[in-house]
Amino acid sequence: MRLHELLSDIPELDPGGLPDSDVSGVTADSRQVLPGTIFVAVPGLTVDGGTFLPEAARRGASLLVGEAPDPALAVPYRQVPAARWTLAQLAAAWHGRPARRLVMIGVTGTDGKTTTCNLIHAILQAAGLQAGLISTVNAVIGERVLDTGFHVTTPEALEVQGLLAKMVTAGLTHCVLEATSHGLAQHRVAACEFDLGVVTNITHEHLDYHGTFEAYREAKGRLFAGLSTRAPKAASVEPAAILNLDDASYAHLASLSGVRQISYSLSARADVRAQFPAPVAGGLSFEVVGAGYRQPVRSSLRGSFNVANILAAFAATVDGLGLAPEVAARGVASVESIAGRMEPVDLGQAFTALVDFAHTPNALRRALEAARGMTTGRVIAVIGSAGLRDRAKRRLMAAAAVQMAEVTVLTAEDPRSEPLDAILAEMAAGAEAQGGVEGRTFWRVPDRGQALRFAVGRAQTGDVVIACGKGHEQSMCFGETEYAWDDRVALRAALAEHLGIPGPAMPGLPTSGTAGS
Repeated sequence: MRLHELLSDIPELDPGGLPDSDVSGVTADSRQVLPGTIFVAVPGLTVDGGTFLPEAARRGASLLVGEAPDPALAVPYRQVPAARWTLAQLAAAWHGRPARRLVMIGVTGTDGKTTTCNLIHAILQAAGLQAGLISTVNAVIGERVLDTGFHVTTPEALEVQGLLAKMVTAGLTHCVLEATSHGLAQHRVAACEFDLGVVTNITHEHLDYHGTFEAYREAKGRLFAGLSTRAPKAASVEPAAILNLDDASYAHLASLSGVRQISYSLSARADVRAQFPAPVAGGLSFEVVGAGYRQPVRSSLRGSFNVANILAAFAATVDGLGLAPEVAARGVASVESIAGRMEPVDLGQAFTALVDFAHTPNALRRALEAARGMTTGRVIAVIGSAGLRDRAKRRLMAAAAVQMAEVTVLTAEDPRSEPLDAILAEMAAGAEAQGGVEGRTFWRVPDRGQALRFAVGRAQTGDVVIACGKGHEQSMCFGETEYAWDDRVALRAALAEHLGIPGPAMPGLPTSGTAGS
């Protein structure tokens, strides 16, 4: 692509005075710079990308972009107010603005995003539409399923736009994209031209990064503020904001959207609502009521909180895109489970064992409430709280667990460079503040494998053991090292040992002395 063509619709990058040379690529990693590459110096949490401008110049970059004044490196330079936003625009332009050729559905929120994305994707497929998916678990492009990383956040802008371009090449017409607060705040989805914005809920999370709840909510709000400014598209989809009337974020997000709004709720006041929701054997059963329709729905998903996720998916696809409600019900019914979300692990034991991603106070409460509805016995919860993240939620998580579970096991969950013992001490204090008694209602077991063994060993017939916080994730971070870890494999290993049957080996962590074994 020629430089002037690439910059033609990015006002911050005036091509005036620049040679109209061939561009070989766009990157924010100086190690990837080749002759003709545009290098964007993005600010980081610990390292400023501006420090790599000289290296990018030495490697042959044709244009340097950054937020600081011109470093005078004898290479053309453009100063911009927001380098990450500019990077997203360059990434989109480099890939031919693929979002403008797709119906884009963005889903944000604190809890339930991945489930809601998968439900919407399943409904689109049930309708015979060629739809792709980008979630924090994976990307789905036709028959291809691609991993999107160790931990959960929206991919960087260059990767997002590359995935969208692959969808266009594959002949897809729709894309469902999970937009995290980090992805929105860091402009990773700034050039995604969303047609529909969906929110699940906004509760306590990521205050370590955003600083305040208001800033966190504002990051989520960018999805809805951008609906009214998205570029014109060939697809005739009227932009819409899909908002949760039951959530405290409703009024604020409604004030930002500037487009048609579709509300969903468990109450009768919403555009899309649930009637007669009830747990049934192996899932949920209720009616979705909307404008001119009343649709019975059966779902294999566990937990009454999934009623709201299903309503959000209905509001987006039936009311937002005009699909038939019976098609939406068929799509919902096709989703048997979501990776790491109330996912059962069954080796024939006399109690229920589940893995769930619940890693916020609200999500943990909802998961434990769902577990309580599955048993007349005890709920045994295994939980942790990540290091170098929102410290306030450590006490809140432990407090919720001892309030709602008979047995709580506090353990590791990505301690990173923080001392694990200190994290567990904060959690124990939160448990004790709610009446928990160490050694009677809660225990500290630093090694997560041992914690799962401990929980399984205490379980009796009819109990529920639920491992929370890691879900589908494939690693756990100690220091700066990611160790292979999957809660589902680890819980299966603990169950096999308990039952005395063949099973996988327990993954090793630094706390067990068998890391990497």
